[in-house]
Amino acid sequence: MRPRRLIAALLALLFGPLLVSAGGIAADGQQWWQARRDSSGQAPDPATTPEAVIQIYAARTWGWRGAFAVHTWIAVKPSNAPRYTRYEVMGWGVDRGNPAVRVDRYAADAWWHGAYPELILDRRGGAEVDALIDKVKAAVESYPYPREYVMWPGPNSNTFTAHIGREVPELRLTLPSIAIGKDYLPGGAVMAWSPSGTGAQLSLFGVLGVMAGVDEGLELNVFGLALGIDPFGLAVSLPGIGRIGPARRAS
Repeated sequence: MRPRRLIAALLALLFGPLLVSAGGIAADGQQWWQARRDSSGQAPDPATTPEAVIQIYAARTWGWRGAFAVHTWIAVKPSNAPRYTRYEVMGWGVDRGNPAVRVDRYAADAWWHGAYPELILDRRGGAEVDALIDKVKAAVESYPYPREYVMWPGPNSNTFTAHIGREVPELRLTLPSIAIGKDYLPGGAVMAWSPSGTGAQLSLFGVLGVMAGVDEGLELNVFGLALGIDPFGLAVSLPGIGRIGPARRAS
């Protein structure tokens, strides 16, 4: 294939699906603080669930950004705990001195400003899950950008969740391909483990890169837009759309 045709094909693969996704984003005049933020009913009730629980969610971001990406967060509940603790990174107010890492801003499984959250990881059990929760808490404390937020290419909410995945590989966390910011490697590193811990990735400040892993498959990142193929899961990933094919099991 000629270079020009190859470039044209790559641009079509990158921007074609993105335009389709953008076409589905409609403004209804609602402000972000008016959008739905109540529980989605996916987190088990602590009153009837004594076992330890770790859950990670992803939901489309607010407004036009939802055509590009999802926001991710993690919620944990140790054994016999009466409530969940939710950890995430948010950009609102960081420029005024607020921390980027927020705790318990919303319910564990809350709608994200009108977007229904997808449960992408669910771990439950006894002492082994409690031990993972301790590691998650340590990973939250070790996040290198607790007071920084950059929408693109990072560090952002997905940079934070990917950091937890790399620090706690036992989670086997596979983030959506449209979790823009997951490829922003802390400290300007160009190589790291993939968030699932089953592969590796090369990344140039989250702008250009490639990732290969047993769980993630093969993924190419061009300016934050990801093209991927998961041969084991018989699925492909497209910019703005995400995974097409059988969904990976959350647990």
